Amino acid sequence: MGTGDVSSIDGDDPSVSTDSGGGGGGGTPSADPRIHLVVLFGGQSAEHDVSCTSATHVLRAANPGTYRITPVGIGRDGTWSLATGAQRALAAGSGALPDRLDTAGRSISPADVLGAGPVDGARTVVLPILHGPMGEDGTVQGLLELANVAYVGSGVLGSALGMDKAMAKEVLAAGGIPQARHLAVREDELTPGSAARFVEQLGLPLFIKPANMGSSIGVSKAKSVEAVRDAIGLALSYDEWVLVEEAVTGREIEVAVLGGRPPRASVPGEIVPGAEFYDYADKYVDDGSQALVPAPLTTPQSDEVRALAVRVFELLRAEGLARVDFFFEEHGRGWLCNEINTMPGFTPISMYPKLWQATGLSYSALIDELVQLALARHARRRRRTDH
Repeated sequence: MGTGDVSSIDGDDPSVSTDSGGGGGGGTPSADPRIHLVVLFGGQSAEHDVSCTSATHVLRAANPGTYRITPVGIGRDGTWSLATGAQRALAAGSGALPDRLDTAGRSISPADVLGAGPVDGARTVVLPILHGPMGEDGTVQGLLELANVAYVGSGVLGSALGMDKAMAKEVLAAGGIPQARHLAVREDELTPGSAARFVEQLGLPLFIKPANMGSSIGVSKAKSVEAVRDAIGLALSYDEWVLVEEAVTGREIEVAVLGGRPPRASVPGEIVPGAEFYDYADKYVDDGSQALVPAPLTTPQSDEVRALAVRVFELLRAEGLARVDFFFEEHGRGWLCNEINTMPGFTPISMYPKLWQATGLSYSALIDELVQLALARHARRRRRTDH
């Protein structure tokens, strides 16, 4: 089966159709002028639930006149499935989609979806709405590169750098990007006295994070040496690398970047946490935080942080989309880059789509542009590999 030709995996069950535009789902891709959009969601990371929520909103917003959609779920155990529940809901209309997609369905292999050749590849795009390790970190991107299929977002290097906060900070430091003081340590380098040493070097309170994770999962704010020890233990349950950062007293400003050459930045937004810090529950459960879009900044301040966001995007080899997060010490060090997120959430309360909507780009138009960027990038790469 060729790349993008998934008619053989959606034609076995006549009650299920990947055609969200009301037509039959069993025809060949070449007979359908629409772009075939494969939406990958779920995944094996601790951000599985976030991905399932993000994906349902992408499916609701994707224009059925433009796309023939195949939703593919990746279970927590790594099993790939044709998401039959999502397919039936799509066939009934986007309003039938649940608030959170289920990855359950008929088990398939990645090869069933991606194929092994270039048939129809120019009209197939994979949208990997996967957050965290084993999805956002370059692993799935490498699979898609090997399959010679276009996909939304950063490539292998940009995805890996964006996921590994410790390495990203090294690259940004080399590029002259201002950041908070921090230390990165591997599990086997820790000693009984490490917590006290971190406090001596960076002070209290400290933020302790797994280096490879997102959505604030495994992040703790520690106010004592004992709490630092406990926080390190929690972070190590997610990753063997731990990032220790000084606490910054400043405003939390986020910028959405879309690229393209050159990349462009959205208006900045400000997060006012509802909890002591902007943690997982504040982001996805309680909705206690307040998002100020656009952020109340002066024009020079806004211009400066937007330019910094584009610079971070380029230094870390990001492509397609990313959200770049900053602290703003208004009467201190100014702008401090916190991190980049190369596959930001697409939930109703997520900042990335909100920022672009405030900049004049609707949710559905944002998806369209990301797909076109993926096709253009794939075409550029093929010009250099098809010899």
